[in-house]
Amino acid sequence: MKPIQLFDTASSTFTYILFDAASREAVIIDPVDDQVQRDLEVLREYGLKLIWALETHAHADHITSAGQLAELAGAKTTAPAGCGITTASVQLADGEVLRFGAEQIRALHTPGHTAGSMSFVWRDHVFTGDTLLIDGCGRTDFQSGSSAALFHSLTEVLFKLPDDTTVWPGHDYQGLTQSSIGREKATNARVAGKTQAEFVAIMDALNLPPPKRIQEAVPANLQSGLRHDAPVAHELVQRQADGYAGDVSATLAYQWFEAGEAVLVDVRTDAERAWVGFVPGAVPVAWKQWPGMDMNPEFDNQVLAAGPADKKVLFLCRSGVRSVAAAKRATELGLQAYNILEGFEGDPDTNAQRNRRGGWRFNGLPWRQG
Repeated sequence: MKPIQLFDTASSTFTYILFDAASREAVIIDPVDDQVQRDLEVLREYGLKLIWALETHAHADHITSAGQLAELAGAKTTAPAGCGITTASVQLADGEVLRFGAEQIRALHTPGHTAGSMSFVWRDHVFTGDTLLIDGCGRTDFQSGSSAALFHSLTEVLFKLPDDTTVWPGHDYQGLTQSSIGREKATNARVAGKTQAEFVAIMDALNLPPPKRIQEAVPANLQSGLRHDAPVAHELVQRQADGYAGDVSATLAYQWFEAGEAVLVDVRTDAERAWVGFVPGAVPVAWKQWPGMDMNPEFDNQVLAAGPADKKVLFLCRSGVRSVAAAKRATELGLQAYNILEGFEGDPDTNAQRNRRGGWRFNGLPWRQG
């Protein structure tokens, strides 16, 4: 059984989808934001349920769609613990295993390209990210890179795998798609037959220009690709939106909620609420936009039961994607539905303290139970 290999031409990035044939549970590795619709279509085509959105490291050449896939497909975001991707629901340590159906994928800490970089072993396949490329390897001159650490990861970790292990790299720039551990051990131009000193000298002499998107990609990827760099709107109602009553600022939403004029509905998943934090007073009604909003009777029943029909219904989620879809569906059900702009973000450590005193920060506002 082989993974589904997908390619983003703009960044020369490979994305991989693995799945369990019986349960149809799936993992996606290194998804790209510009390709999120493509990836959703592949999941639909194969009838897959996405369980994990997995990163090999914090990328510098593209922005991940992991956060979007958590919202649109219900996946859990997963990243190497040493990468600083604090928004990921699961922080992986070396040797840890993720399960999907009867299948499992194992994490290998392979630092060097970045300090937290990981490779992932599934059956007789290894997904090497930017650690091991076909006839090459990832660069080590930025983002906590280390040529010595990379040499160790290549020779003492990856090259210890069986020779017939198929290598699936994170990138390729020559039209190649896969290799093997045995082939790379024997022929890789940067590392095969080299001492550590020779390898470090090769890496030091590369003198490559920085990735074109590094300034925007790295900060975004440390947030699972969900960026909140737009200014918070303070207008009362931003606009009348197509398909629902309107987009509202957190300021107005808070006023309506405090005055008892509105019901607050949190459409994040249970896992997100447990990790990022609960909003006091909000009714939890998880929204799963994929595989389709026309097949969500559980949402319909729960949102209709959320509060009196004469009250406004305010929808919030993590970034504002699901809350828009939920507001549209609630409007079809006859409710006066609004989307709260920008969404709810939180730090689990600081939010734990805020929860004990009854308040949360929601778009900069102290959201307290009325």
